[in-house]
Amino acid sequence: MLDRVPETAALEGVLAAVRDGSSGVLVLRGEAGVGKTALLEWAAGGAGDMRVARVAEVQAEMGLGFAGLHRLLVPFLGGLDGLPGPQRQALGSAFGLVAGPAPDRFLVGLAALTLVTDAAAGEPVLCLVDDAQWLDQVSVEVLGFLARRLYADRVGMVFTVREGEGQAAGLAGLPELVVGGLPDQAAAELLATSADAQVDGRVSAQVVAGVAGNPLALVELAGELTPAELSGRVPLGWPLRFGGHLEELYLSRVRALRDNSQKLLLVAAADPSGDLALVAKAASQLGTSLEAGETAETRRLVSWQPRVRFRHPLIRSAAYYAAPAEARRRAHAALAQVTDPDADPDRRAWHLAEAATGPDEQVAAKLEQSADRAQARGGLAAAATFLERAAALTPDPGRRAQRLLAAAQAKRGAGELDAALGLLVAVEAGPGDALQTAEVERLRGQIAFDQRRGSDAARLLLSAARRLEPLDAGLARETHLESLVAAMSASHLNIPGGVREAAQAARAAPPGTGPPQTVDVLLDALPLRLTEGYAAAAPTLARALEMLLALDGGTGEARRWFWLNGARLSYIIAVELWDLESWRALAVRQVQVARDTGALVQLQFALTNFAIAQIVAGELAAAAQLIDEDRMIAEATGNPPGRSAATMLAAWRGQKQEASELIEAHAQEGAAHGTGIAVDFAACVSAVLHNGLGRYDAARDAARSAFEREPVGYGHLLVPDLAEAAARTGDAELVQAALHWLSERTRVTPTSWALGIQARVSALLSDGETAERLYRESIEHLGRTPVRAELARAHLLYGEWLRRQRRRDARDQLRTAFAMFDAMGMAAFAARARAELRATGERARPRSPQAAEVLTPQEEQIARLVAGHLTNREIAARLFISASTVEYHLRKIFRKLDVSSRTQLARTIRTDKRLAAPQG
Repeated sequence: MLDRVPETAALEGVLAAVRDGSSGVLVLRGEAGVGKTALLEWAAGGAGDMRVARVAEVQAEMGLGFAGLHRLLVPFLGGLDGLPGPQRQALGSAFGLVAGPAPDRFLVGLAALTLVTDAAAGEPVLCLVDDAQWLDQVSVEVLGFLARRLYADRVGMVFTVREGEGQAAGLAGLPELVVGGLPDQAAAELLATSADAQVDGRVSAQVVAGVAGNPLALVELAGELTPAELSGRVPLGWPLRFGGHLEELYLSRVRALRDNSQKLLLVAAADPSGDLALVAKAASQLGTSLEAGETAETRRLVSWQPRVRFRHPLIRSAAYYAAPAEARRRAHAALAQVTDPDADPDRRAWHLAEAATGPDEQVAAKLEQSADRAQARGGLAAAATFLERAAALTPDPGRRAQRLLAAAQAKRGAGELDAALGLLVAVEAGPGDALQTAEVERLRGQIAFDQRRGSDAARLLLSAARRLEPLDAGLARETHLESLVAAMSASHLNIPGGVREAAQAARAAPPGTGPPQTVDVLLDALPLRLTEGYAAAAPTLARALEMLLALDGGTGEARRWFWLNGARLSYIIAVELWDLESWRALAVRQVQVARDTGALVQLQFALTNFAIAQIVAGELAAAAQLIDEDRMIAEATGNPPGRSAATMLAAWRGQKQEASELIEAHAQEGAAHGTGIAVDFAACVSAVLHNGLGRYDAARDAARSAFEREPVGYGHLLVPDLAEAAARTGDAELVQAALHWLSERTRVTPTSWALGIQARVSALLSDGETAERLYRESIEHLGRTPVRAELARAHLLYGEWLRRQRRRDARDQLRTAFAMFDAMGMAAFAARARAELRATGERARPRSPQAAEVLTPQEEQIARLVAGHLTNREIAARLFISASTVEYHLRKIFRKLDVSSRTQLARTIRTDKRLAAPQG
């Protein structure tokens, strides 16, 4: 290793971290031939006390889902039976070892993490991945997940990635080192050593500059230049003999081989498996044999034992593309003929496709079957690749368009949204029928919603739903529901062409066939609410809520509902009916279904919904832990974390600067993406923040802007703050408007929550005995509910009113309010109560620091789960980390809290109200 001090030091750091009981990750990035593979060899050589697992990727396998991950984990599959059931099923399904539904790729990632870290408990592990840019998409995402979750695990991971290749985006953000060419002196030394001759200084400088110090280019040039050229007696031709480009050199070497040797190398290059027996069988079909690979010229390019291995990926590429297209097709045909159709049907189908000379329905059908198998294993990217190739070979234009549409749907599922849109252009160019046209438009709308283009999504989905009505009533109704959700996210009731149009169209949709399903009742309830008002819709909303609560979480309908924007819609229905208990029950179920299935994207949505419900209940510490879990999933998956719950939490805690920044970002993002509901949600949260801080003008203005747009799904958040701010600024007319809005609801939905808020708002408009009676009535109603934050605010407003009446019993209400706010962590409202108490001549004492103040967020989460009697392995699965990392944090928690057992820790957590465990 000539002058590779920074690179070897970085690798030594990874090895040292592993030996010290920690973990290390490094991505080596550089151009072809710069020495990345040699650095991996150096790392492997220095890992004598470790178990080394390695894989070198080849470009031909990029489309085969989980192929790279499978090869890397082969040494550890003996531990498969020791994995928790869902993880074992997911990994087995991904690798085709067991039958089952498509696994979520990040449940596969958790299984891979558990498998590798379990192995590392016995001896340290070093995983080496060469040419990671050619990993299939799901493999690179899973390995990126694994690398990000390592901590105290005795595992090292080193990847090499070719500069300029974007396929390894799943590794973005990991520690990285760019590997450049050698410094001039080291490069000159390598040239002389490789040439085994004296090299003139000027020649050396010219060659080194010509290849930018690339080590492989220097080694290859040393064998190409004559002694006379090296000594300077004969001038070098310029540009250099192969232009300094290794591809040209290797291409010339392949073309210089005898015909039989070229055929053998072509077969080896066309088969990425490296199976020598398979290559030999296919070569014999073309009239050549392994003997053609025994020449000195071929051995410079490829080794044959124990498996076929090209000395460099560029040689494989040269061996393949040096041959004319017809020769490549014959090589693939020979490989297809000798590939076992039962043991490896997908690779055989791919070879058949590459051998095809034109459209071929039989081959296209085999590729479609491969796509089905890939999708069953959770390899959506691989399924899309198979389908796209199948479409290219499909002779019938209509069938071709159907396969392209299926490929686009698979690409959308894999997160390749732009590629999916590109395929839809090709679909539309075909002869599609009415159903296909509607499905294309629906997919465009779904992609627009994924891209947070709310207005475009609502328009496209509404148009698609109308197209589907005469073709497929069930699909039309689902699409109407999607359209309604998109419209509610994008717009407001009083904007033409927005929610109201979507709602009217949904009401006019033809009925579904068979007994009413949840979707059918919702399509009755929500449009009625949006067009005819609250009173008209309340009975149907209540029926929809009953059906949701009655769904069996293990059934297909329940799971289909939960992923059909279920978290968003169930939240809207529950809060429209002022039913926090049902809201939280549904949220718990959604979280559990997502956990059970390992569907992490849906889990993020469910966690956000649950966190908001916990905030409304005054369970701010529990909400914080749910938000932290969402953040950890986002870090592990590369998806953005939810913003709404974190914004709301900061506002309810009274964290002025943080909340203000989050509110501004939330509103700007909503405006930029045409998501009007995000703008209104930001206004609601802003009103809470400003009321807590006593900035009533700002609170009133923020709340009024949203209230004027007829709030649906967030009135429970908005109206109490609107009324309080309006009362404090003397705007009795606005308080009266809020009271009228509340009265419309309590007449048909007289829940304790709604009645308690109505009584509180009525008290703001009243005087004397009437006001006192209403304040007490508000406290009595809210005391029957889990809405503790609103109960505390009722005590505060009553206490403030009593103090203005100069009554001594104001202290009782203010003490209660302060104690509740302080325990919940609502600092700004607690400060308001404390200030009022001081005005009565009493000083409130804040609580003393507890466990929540000395633990990090992740330590809090682990401590809470320990208190909930979960094992380290169960906690690891919940938090997407390894059991050894849980144990590492647990030792720190014990030291910080001065406890020595899990029982003592649980007792400590139970006495700290701020660490109450969330359910679900």
